[in-house]
Amino acid sequence: MKPKIFITRQIPEDILAMLQETCEVKLWSEADVPVPRDVLEQEIRDVEGLYCLLTESIDDSLLAQAKNLRIVSNMAVGYNNINVEAATRRKILVTNTPGVLTETTADLTFALLMMTARRMEEASQFLRQGQWKTWSPMLLAGQDVYGATIGIIGMGRIGEAVAKRAKGFDMKIIYHNRTRKFEIEERLGAQYRTFEELLEESDFVCILTPSTPETQNLIGKTELERMKPTAILINTARGGIVNEDDLYSALMDQKIYAAGLDVFSEEPLSPQHPLLTLANCVALPHIGSATVKTRREMARLAAVNLVTFLQGKTPPHCVNPSVLEGV
Repeated sequence: MKPKIFITRQIPEDILAMLQETCEVKLWSEADVPVPRDVLEQEIRDVEGLYCLLTESIDDSLLAQAKNLRIVSNMAVGYNNINVEAATRRKILVTNTPGVLTETTADLTFALLMMTARRMEEASQFLRQGQWKTWSPMLLAGQDVYGATIGIIGMGRIGEAVAKRAKGFDMKIIYHNRTRKFEIEERLGAQYRTFEELLEESDFVCILTPSTPETQNLIGKTELERMKPTAILINTARGGIVNEDDLYSALMDQKIYAAGLDVFSEEPLSPQHPLLTLANCVALPHIGSATVKTRREMARLAAVNLVTFLQGKTPPHCVNPSVLEGV
């Protein structure tokens, strides 16, 4: 008898077919609409496997209703949408999809850096609105990227990939991390800094740290005031790491030059959010990993994690491997 699984969003047909070979599959049918909570609560009661996205809150109360659930396969690197402690307590394995989106997210991070530095979105709107009348020496003049100092908060896989791109622009690379990365320092010429030193020295502050209780509101009023008035803040990590009210004030008061954001405390972001009124804030709808190749590979890896475990084997990527002890 095939194990039952529930998939919370439409996925590529070939990957769905792979799951259907070994599992009895139910699928939320609306492609771009998150599964309603009441539907998720109903579907999770019977299944052994849940294939989900960051849009689903897999909290303690939901897991309490899952009588047969053995695995939650998250199609993402992060898993702050899942109460891992509650899952572990119930002997439910949590898996994720690291590695496959490193380069794609690094590309997007550097794209945001360049967009904000050179005021590209503002310039595009200037042109489209018929405001371009003549060439002018300081018209839409921005900040240089080549030779500037980039400060990377969180030197993990994506942080290192961004540093490699920065090296190609002859940027001075400084970073802050829980542990020093001596091999990266030697290979890329990166220099370690305290958190405060990084904020004070950087022309670009790139947030690439995981979302944890320790990183919530990591960047607020005090930290923004430490930055240069010409500095630019980039966040492609997770919402909640930056205090958005404090960032809005800093941008309004020109305490920093600009910000480029792909993630927000509440997603989707309201069109009425104050940050969207600012010309010096480039905001994107959480598209860090959004290339066809990368999203397909994320979907495939999430499926592999799920099927591998339900077949009695160890999945490639386990968030709480202690669940496997004695299995």
